Amino acid sequence: MLMNWIAIGTIDDIPLRGARCVKTPQGKIGVFRTAENLVYAIEDHCPHKGGPLTQGIVHGTSVTCPLHNWVISLETGKALGADEGAVRTIPIRNIDGQLSIALESALVAAE
Repeated sequence: MLMNWIAIGTIDDIPLRGARCVKTPQGKIGVFRTAENLVYAIEDHCPHKGGPLTQGIVHGTSVTCPLHNWVISLETGKALGADEGAVRTIPIRNIDGQLSIALESALVAAE
């Protein structure tokens, strides 16, 4: 499957242990920055009740949903602990502080 890399800004646009929401043709994508300056991109909705994960608390490589405290792995998109469910992870790259996410080109072309 062809991927289309879309520039979304710089790592400095996202606070440490913070997030921002990027609107795409595939829906809202949450871009998260950990305390260690790692960046992850996942769908910006909790698999439980659709809470906005970008408004949650980032800790380690996880985010806690602000609605019902579900903890979601930023690495795998899976709910942790006793909770079940997952969100899609999105390929992201950080080249000299410039962030890009990969979207499926078939959906991007349909814009």
